[in-house]
Amino acid sequence: MHLPNLIIDLALLLGAAALITLLFKKLKQPLVLGYIIAGILVSPHFKLFPSIIDTANVQVWAEIGVIFLLFSLGLEFSFKKLASVGGSASVSALTEAVGMIALGYFTGYFLGWPVMDSVFLGAMLAVSSTTIIIKAVDELGLKKKKFATLVFGILIVEDLITIAILVLLSTYAVSQQFVGSEMLISVLKLIFFLVLWFLAGIFFIPTLLKKAKNLMNDETLLIVSIAMCLLMVYLATLAGFSAALGAFVMGSLLAETTKAEKIEHLITPVKDLFGAIFFVSVGILIDLSVVGQYVIPILTISLVCIVGKILTTGFGAYISGNSLKISLQAGMSLAQIGEFSFIIAGLGVTLNATSSFLYPVIVAVSGITTFTTPYLIKSSETFYNWIDKRLPERWRNSLSQYSSEAHTITSVSDWEKTLKSFILNMLLFSVVLVAIIFLSARYVLPFVEQRFENVTLGFALTVVLTLGLMAPFLWGLVVRNERNEFFAQIYAQRKYKGPIWIMRGIKIIFAMFFVVFFINRFFSIEVALYAALIIITAFIFFRKRIQALYDRIENRFIENLNDRELQQQLQDAELLASKRNIAMAPWDAHMVSFDVVPESAVAGKSLIELKWRELIGVNIAKIQRGAITKLIPGRDERIFPGDKLYIICTDSQEKKLNALLRPSKTLIQKEADTEVVLDKFTIEKDSELNNKSIRESAIKTNKIGLVVGVERDGERILNPESDLVFQEADVVWVVGDKKKMNKFT
Repeated sequence: MHLPNLIIDLALLLGAAALITLLFKKLKQPLVLGYIIAGILVSPHFKLFPSIIDTANVQVWAEIGVIFLLFSLGLEFSFKKLASVGGSASVSALTEAVGMIALGYFTGYFLGWPVMDSVFLGAMLAVSSTTIIIKAVDELGLKKKKFATLVFGILIVEDLITIAILVLLSTYAVSQQFVGSEMLISVLKLIFFLVLWFLAGIFFIPTLLKKAKNLMNDETLLIVSIAMCLLMVYLATLAGFSAALGAFVMGSLLAETTKAEKIEHLITPVKDLFGAIFFVSVGILIDLSVVGQYVIPILTISLVCIVGKILTTGFGAYISGNSLKISLQAGMSLAQIGEFSFIIAGLGVTLNATSSFLYPVIVAVSGITTFTTPYLIKSSETFYNWIDKRLPERWRNSLSQYSSEAHTITSVSDWEKTLKSFILNMLLFSVVLVAIIFLSARYVLPFVEQRFENVTLGFALTVVLTLGLMAPFLWGLVVRNERNEFFAQIYAQRKYKGPIWIMRGIKIIFAMFFVVFFINRFFSIEVALYAALIIITAFIFFRKRIQALYDRIENRFIENLNDRELQQQLQDAELLASKRNIAMAPWDAHMVSFDVVPESAVAGKSLIELKWRELIGVNIAKIQRGAITKLIPGRDERIFPGDKLYIICTDSQEKKLNALLRPSKTLIQKEADTEVVLDKFTIEKDSELNNKSIRESAIKTNKIGLVVGVERDGERILNPESDLVFQEADVVWVVGDKKKMNKFT
């Protein structure tokens, strides 16, 4: 009976991996190195043991391993998690990546390597090993330390940097040169598809999983998840990106659903199996004779990796506001390379862009740096204490002063928020509209030309249907960023009327451009311009319907985006409701939504202050605050401008609530010209504030503003207590009414 070579190879490969990893588990060493050593033992380059027969088949399985490794990584990644890591982790990761790419390139250059090898070496040194670092920190019991939080944030940002590196290297390896225009197009293309996949994925995938939840057992959920992963891999390669990017994107999309933890649990055995095959295949490609020839480069690169990562990561962490101790600990924790470097090296082999010696060299460097990682992390505090004792007092004070001053008091104005909202709004809706136009022109246009005898009629129908699909997104492009609290605040200030109308003009011009550009794909420019005028008229006439359609689309997207948090809040609310024993609403009651405008008299008040339940007899079921949902809010919950209240009430109670929520004319008139600014002044010797506490000062009693910081003797006291006593030469930072503060200062 003939047995296929693949089965024999897998038996040999997994058998060697099992024996070596058991040994490494006993020795408490990283399993990744065990897999690599197992691959060396069964490789054709090592003659003492039976060898793999068909390495090509094993490499196909290894590529599947890369897909599942990146898919699993995406499941642990979250776009919200990226937003929460803060600027410090982002600055540190970018500084490390740029610094190590440069160090790696020049190291290869001085070793006399070809340019392509030097470029790939820099890319491989730019990212650290998430698996190795998390495992080492966990085993040392340091996960709750402050530096560990920073390190985990840096690793999240590095995940995105790795994807960007893979895309850019693919372009570079084909063109063999850094062409500015090609690189820019590749980056813009990457951003476009990432935004498009994110928007479409969040809109459709959670809805699909919720609709099919009654049909989903463990088996079907696993099959559906793998199918989605491979479908995104196909779409990514179709768009000209790597399979790894597609797997990562689908994993990150599924990470936003309520099934994320379940999928991650189900996919773990699959990832472990194919991941093991991938890492063993890394070892199969290593020729020990080549490693012996490159001992000096291996040791040199290892030293550059360890020292370079400590310096670049530590410098990035320090300039972003961390102390010298935290920065040094973070740098020493990230001083290694691992699985992502193997993936980048594999890309070089696949594209025939790098020399054959580079793969085994980088694996050897990974082995050395991996073994040193636990010792570097463990000794980081001791090393800092050694440095701190030998630093001159003047240097120590300067370093401490910089890290404390890095967290300066900043004020983000409503105008800055509105401008950011405008830019984000333009980006998101432009991506969606470009995608609709592209799909219509790419697939619908050829179909109409081939199938319709009356091509003009077919074009007209295509234009009408496509514009109907574009309508809610054109509407969102024009009006979306004006429906928030901070826009209402700046709109009430006269000095921003000009910039606001400029922004509106830009949005309208963009919307007109998309309409004219699309119609011009089917008809002449004259017809497109006339049609655009007709469409504007139709938009004005049907604006309420378009607005309602857009609201449904946006609400679906926001609901899916926050599905995990909503489910958790719902569970908490049900538990809270059972404890409170909340009474049922009257039989004739129904749920009504109310918008809280910024000028409403109820804005800023808590539910216990309003006493709506006692005075009117209504129950607040939910408060929607942007992307945040408060289910069955407690009595201390406050109502803010821009909130949407979902209230269970009767028809008569609804009328009372409409009256209570109506904008206050007195408040509008009083606050129309109020401008809030962040300003500072110095306490003089004869000042009435000298030797007075904040509580006793005119700043509080006259409602001039809020003291947010005090500078005293070179130190900054942020958010001082009300019993702080002002002293001569204090610099006081106050947020408040500009007119009152001008008179006061």
